[in-house]
Amino acid sequence: MIKITLPDGSIKTFEKGTTPYQIALSISEGLARNVLAAKVNHDVVALDFPIQTDAHLTLLTWNDTDGKAVFWHSSAHLLAAAVEQLYPGVKFGIGPNIENGFYYDIDFMEYPISSDDFKKIEDKMMEIAQKRPKFERIEISKNDARAFFVKKNNEYKVELIEDLEDGKITLYKLGEFTDLCRGPHLFDTATIKAVKLLNTAGAYWRGDEKRKQLTRIYGVTFPKKKELDDYLLLLEEAKKRDHRKLGKELDLFTFSQAVGMGLPIWLPKGAELRERLEHFLKKVQKKYGYQQIICPHVGNVDLYKTSGHYEKYGADSFRPITTPQEGEAFFLKPMNCPHHCEVYAMRPHSYRELPLRYAEFGTVYRYEQSGELHGLTRVRGFTQDDAHIFCTPDQLKEEFCKVIDIILYIFKVLKFENYTAQISLRDPEDRKKYIGSDENWAKAERAIMEAAKEKGLQTVTEIGEAAFYGPKLDFMVKDAIGRKWQLGTVQVDYNLPERFNLEYIDANQQKQRPIMIHRAPFGSLERFVAVLLEHTAGNFPLWLTPEQAIILPISDKYMEYAYALKSELEEHDIRVHIDERSEKTGKKIRDAEVKKIPYMLIVGEKEEADKTVSVREHKAGDQGTMSIDDFVSMIKQKIKEELS
Repeated sequence: MIKITLPDGSIKTFEKGTTPYQIALSISEGLARNVLAAKVNHDVVALDFPIQTDAHLTLLTWNDTDGKAVFWHSSAHLLAAAVEQLYPGVKFGIGPNIENGFYYDIDFMEYPISSDDFKKIEDKMMEIAQKRPKFERIEISKNDARAFFVKKNNEYKVELIEDLEDGKITLYKLGEFTDLCRGPHLFDTATIKAVKLLNTAGAYWRGDEKRKQLTRIYGVTFPKKKELDDYLLLLEEAKKRDHRKLGKELDLFTFSQAVGMGLPIWLPKGAELRERLEHFLKKVQKKYGYQQIICPHVGNVDLYKTSGHYEKYGADSFRPITTPQEGEAFFLKPMNCPHHCEVYAMRPHSYRELPLRYAEFGTVYRYEQSGELHGLTRVRGFTQDDAHIFCTPDQLKEEFCKVIDIILYIFKVLKFENYTAQISLRDPEDRKKYIGSDENWAKAERAIMEAAKEKGLQTVTEIGEAAFYGPKLDFMVKDAIGRKWQLGTVQVDYNLPERFNLEYIDANQQKQRPIMIHRAPFGSLERFVAVLLEHTAGNFPLWLTPEQAIILPISDKYMEYAYALKSELEEHDIRVHIDERSEKTGKKIRDAEVKKIPYMLIVGEKEEADKTVSVREHKAGDQGTMSIDDFVSMIKQKIKEELS
């Protein structure tokens, strides 16, 4: 007999070899109907997995992230099965689940393929799903797996097999389709009730631009048609909020092929917005004792060899810049932390000086593949609101908690109200990915978990998501339409201080190693602005928006008053400009609404005579006539409330 511990802490006894489905059935038939997969200890498994030892069991439904992952991974196989029937002889690359759905990379050979073919593929997917074929797991030797895919003339799967360990290779069969896959999968296709293929994209095999470009088909499935309908409405709303579209409409940023892919250019309004974000955070950081520094955009290659970034990120960086001096080479910096370590190392430190908090809006560069670039969210050059705190072990938790306070204040001001803190730990089964001793990793992970608990954060734990030098706390934020973004990160690092031989003198005059905290509340200004644009649909808070008001004179006769009004408002630091076009007032108002300018100040004969303004608010309409002083007071009060 084995003991199974359920999430509520209850313990049930079952025969050895009992499956998660049988356990679900023993609890209730309703649960058994809805369960998709299970988590046994830390491993996600299929419903027919025989449990052989005492274990913690979580039964996964559509409401669980891991349950959706299994559902969508199985749907990727369903897509491939349909494609294989419709286009015999095509070759399959990889087909994983993603955050919202799945994709499959396919070599369509000579077949033409476009979104016009989606309906035909969707119909075939549902035809197969309604027959309820089972996902059959097949354990196979490396030689037999290789032979199977050689026979199918699929060089992509053969290449993947070469990287796998013999004895741990499995295939999954769905009807006539067989795929190389570790699983797990649904029991069968019965729960897949609605499907939508969304778009295609080019994807180089294994992300290598020198390899063949495959066709990536993105899709999503649901257990109910209504959920698909709701999701498609959400996608339509997301299109309206697309930061690339809004950025163009609001004149915030642009890209130029002549400058280079993935290198954003901030236009005047965008630059002002970005400067205000920087000023806002600098003001907060000053209260917490941070010191601003500025480091070069490049660093000697040896600097990154010392830090470990050359080994871990070298392939994703721009090529080294060589100089006329033999053997000398520089990197466009992929990270700010090695530079900050050098700032700390420039002179000796006493424990009395710690903690030292160095902050920098530092621009970094990474050579993202062209197919992965996406607006401001995935670029090759971006500015991090980076800071590194050097502290003693006794100060670690307090400093970590203070960083959390900064992040939560930013979220409050910008109305990111729905968030989860993700504790990202290393994968104990793959320690080659990380640097540093087990002892230091254990201490760092414990400090993060204690700080998160002390601040009362709602947390999830992800194994294997740590940085290569230390564990981290990532803030996962849901925006106004329910999409999840990673914003803000805090990381504990015992390793870089060791690699750079950083020291301080303790109270006993002994040399000690400081602990380093990496933190970036925004993450990067580019990505943060993109997320904020989509979260607010371009309706920025008043303190941040590039233009707080626009003056609309009803004719040229009142232009002089408009300019006098503009000067007076600017003396109160209100950002305002004049619409000088010879257009009707109605058109000027409509255009200002499109530009999402918070206030429209209409001025004519009466306003000039009374030294007042007729105020319209974006989306709210006419607010009546106000004196200039009253309008200024209203703006200042609203900004004060936003920042409180």
